[in-house]
Amino acid sequence: MTTLYPEIEPHERGMLDVGDANSIHWMQSGNPNGKPVLILHGGPGSGSSGSIRRFFDPHHYRIVQFDQRGCGGSLPHASEPEADLSANTTWHLVADIERLRCFLGIERWLVFGNSWGCTLALLYAQAHPDHVTGLVVTGVTMTRPSEIDWLYKGLARFFPAEWARFRAAVPQTMRDGDLVAAYYHLLRDPDPAVHVKAARDWHEWEAASILVDPRASLPERWSDPRYVTARARIITHYFHHRGWLEDGQILRNVGRLQGIACKMIQGRFDLEGPMTTAWELSQAWPAAQLVIVPNAAHSPGTSEMAAAIVAATDEFRALA
Repeated sequence: MTTLYPEIEPHERGMLDVGDANSIHWMQSGNPNGKPVLILHGGPGSGSSGSIRRFFDPHHYRIVQFDQRGCGGSLPHASEPEADLSANTTWHLVADIERLRCFLGIERWLVFGNSWGCTLALLYAQAHPDHVTGLVVTGVTMTRPSEIDWLYKGLARFFPAEWARFRAAVPQTMRDGDLVAAYYHLLRDPDPAVHVKAARDWHEWEAASILVDPRASLPERWSDPRYVTARARIITHYFHHRGWLEDGQILRNVGRLQGIACKMIQGRFDLEGPMTTAWELSQAWPAAQLVIVPNAAHSPGTSEMAAAIVAATDEFRALA
C-alpha cells in the first residue's frame, strides 16, 4: 500500500498579473519556511489538483502551484468563446513561472511536472537553470511533432472503435487530414452546441488510452462542460502550433541541464507518453536517473507510480 502524505489545503492563494490581460491563480501549501517545490500541471490546460500535493512531505516542502493561462482559476478562462489565446503559448508560461518565482521571493526551487508539465519543467529548467535545484518528471514528454502525431493518429491501432468515433465527429472533408486542426477549429466555434460537443468528443478519445489501466479513473471535473471546453481548447491550441517548439529542441539543448539532479519516472505501459521518449531523453542526459515502473501506465495516481514519486520527492528533500 502506498503511503501518501495527508490531504492539505493551501494556506495562501492569490492572483498574479502576468501581462497580456492575463492573471494566473497561484497557491501555497505545506511549510511556509520549507524547501520550495513548484508543481506544473499537465494538459496543457488541466489546471491544478489538490491530490498531487500528497506526493510531498508538507512538513518539509513549501508547495507552490499555479493554474496555467486560461484554466483553473486563471483569467481570462478559455471556456469563453471570446477568450483570446494568442498570448497563451509555451514561452508565455515559461515567463509566468519566472515571474511567479520572483513574486514569491524564491531563489531556487525543485520543479515537478507530469505529462505536459514534464515538457514545461524541462523547458523552464533549460531557460533558467540557476533557479532549479532539481527535477522530478513523470509521464515523460517533450511535445515533439512525433509525440503529438502518436496521440492523434498512431494510437488508433489500439482503439479502432474509439478512433472511428473520434474521426466521425469532425466534418467528412477533414477526417483524413489533421484531426488536431479539425478539432481546433470546431472548438473555436461560438455555438455551444458545436464547441461543447467537440470538447466531449475530444475527451472521450483521450479517455480510451487513460482507462487502458483498469486502476486509473477519469477526473470528476471531466463532467463539467466549462472545464472540458477550456481544456480541449488549450490542448488543441498548443498542439496545433506544435508547442511553439522546434522539433527535438529539448534534446538539442539538454546540455543546459547539466548539474541539475533529475529523476524521470515512467510507467512501462504508458500509451500516452510511450517509453521511447523517456529512453531517448535518458540517453542524451546520462546524469538523469530513469526509474521505470513495471505494470504502470500514464496516471501518476496508481499505487506503483505514486510510490515511485513519493520515494523521489523524499530523496530530494536532502538537496540544497
